[in-house]
Amino acid sequence: MKSEDVARYLHDHPEFFDQYADTLALVTLPDPHTGRAISITEKQLFNLRDKVRTLEAKLVELISFGEENDAISDKVHGLAVALIGATDLAGVVRALYSHLGGAFAVPHVTLRLWGAGQGQSQEFDVASDAVKAFAAALKRPYCGTVKEQESVHWFGEAATHLRSMTQVPLRTTGGDCFGLLVLASEEPHRFYPELGTVYLERIGDMASTALLRVAE
Repeated sequence: MKSEDVARYLHDHPEFFDQYADTLALVTLPDPHTGRAISITEKQLFNLRDKVRTLEAKLVELISFGEENDAISDKVHGLAVALIGATDLAGVVRALYSHLGGAFAVPHVTLRLWGAGQGQSQEFDVASDAVKAFAAALKRPYCGTVKEQESVHWFGEAATHLRSMTQVPLRTTGGDCFGLLVLASEEPHRFYPELGTVYLERIGDMASTALLRVAE
């Protein structure tokens, strides 16, 4: 008789060990940690403990994610309140820079506008047609390396030290792109391609609405 036959028989006849309980007590298995022989009951206990440890680790991870999301939500709320309170373009821009650079700890933040209002500040410096086309084509904020990204040069002398960035398109309610919000860092993995963009998209929506309001 092959081992497969034994396994199949026990699978098809679960009542076997009810009828031969003494036989079950004689069955032993190697302990995966010490190698000593242990009973099936002990083996089951070890398996349950391993599962409990795995679930506990997963719970700790989920709690950590929840706390992190709560912290980000508080920062987004603070930015939203500041944007609502801003009464002019300078106030909106100041709120974006101070909150993104402060509460969010993004070391480099800049903004370019080409379809909302007019002004003499750097936010209205000319953006190339290539940048405008790139921003308009974004379905979600760009996150990744600064290589081959024209907007990195907007950071002046700091540009050579930057390694990662996110570019958030600013749009009207009709979907037309009128600007680009750029956040950058010297850390190569601060903004990576797989980074979730839900909060970035919300920040883009809030910034767009506030900028359009004060530009009218």
